[in-house]
Amino acid sequence: MAAVRAGFRRLFSISAFSPPPPAAAAPAAEPSPNLFISGLSKRTTSEGLREAFSKFGQVFQGICFFLWPCIRDPIHKMLTVIYVHITARVVTDRVSGYSKGFGFVSYATVEEAAEGIKGMDGKFLDGWVIFAEYARPRPPPQGQPQPQTTPPPPQMSESPSGYQ
Repeated sequence: MAAVRAGFRRLFSISAFSPPPPAAAAPAAEPSPNLFISGLSKRTTSEGLREAFSKFGQVFQGICFFLWPCIRDPIHKMLTVIYVHITARVVTDRVSGYSKGFGFVSYATVEEAAEGIKGMDGKFLDGWVIFAEYARPRPPPQGQPQPQTTPPPPQMSESPSGYQ
């Protein structure tokens, strides 16, 4: 009888039914000039997002063009056009046109992006508390084959027996 009780205790003890350990939190993204903004209101527009984050650095809507002296060609003193894509964009639903609740802000430098996070993370925008963090790069598409990491086996020019 004592063995039966011990078996029941073991069967119904806490250790037998312990919950799985909590999932590990995703590692923080590396600092970059690109920010991921979540918690946006459906009323938030790209222009409103740009205005809110422009207090902390240069945020532009669209593509900027700069003329820069070409360092590689000092003899001809040519000007090189540099394209810088700096934006604030709210991701919207295709049908309704309303915000999906998140967006992206790109700054010119990592330092400005850090100031944007410090200044806007946990703050109100259009009546909603928003969260700002460094954006993670997109994962590679699932359907495309991954690059081959091991070299292919060497091709033999002749068969081992000498016959082709």
